[in-house]
Amino acid sequence: MNKKALIVWGGWMGHEPDKVAALFQKALTGQGFEVEVSDTLDAFRDGEKLKRLHLIVPIWTMGTIQREQLGPLCEAVRGGVGLGGCHGGMCDSFRNETEYQFMTGGQWVAHPGNDGVKYTVRTTALGKNHPITKGIPDFEVASEQYYMHVDPANQVLATTRFPTPGADGPHVPNGEFEMPVVWTKHYGKGRVFYCSLGHVANIVAMPPVTEICTRGFVWASS
Repeated sequence: MNKKALIVWGGWMGHEPDKVAALFQKALTGQGFEVEVSDTLDAFRDGEKLKRLHLIVPIWTMGTIQREQLGPLCEAVRGGVGLGGCHGGMCDSFRNETEYQFMTGGQWVAHPGNDGVKYTVRTTALGKNHPITKGIPDFEVASEQYYMHVDPANQVLATTRFPTPGADGPHVPNGEFEMPVVWTKHYGKGRVFYCSLGHVANIVAMPPVTEICTRGFVWASS
């Protein structure tokens, strides 16, 4: 029996959630998933249906979510349904919902330099042997570089270095440090995967980003 996945897209359209949803649908179908795509948060209301899924992929930047939508989503992941996503579509969603942030493992707070900053994504020592990032060499991106507040329990598989030359901000006096880009965690029995890359569809379509996300979705659904 094929695994079942639900993709829910919407929110701020500047992140091209419809196009990203199409890319993720193609990637998941290629892995043998039966994929449902929805453009409404009401897709989260049916808790019993969510519990029969293997994977949920939110692509919804900012916006608000009702208790009757968030509750079944969190319950499904706590019960063992996988959760995976990228960029603001998963970790700049529903800014007032701390339980959602607890579940996803992080929250966007800034992108110094805005879109077009050139930076390198590096696999961590843990990531070099993890099925999501194993064998993927360091690579350069020209896009938003996400500065995030993150859960210290996250298993970090890839990072990027701050500060980036030319992308000044109030963080600069703190010196150099590694910011998580790709991580996994657990929320109850559910596996959670996140990648901060993916400002628009052409970034998601970069071969290493597509590969990381596809592997991440498979891992989260296992």
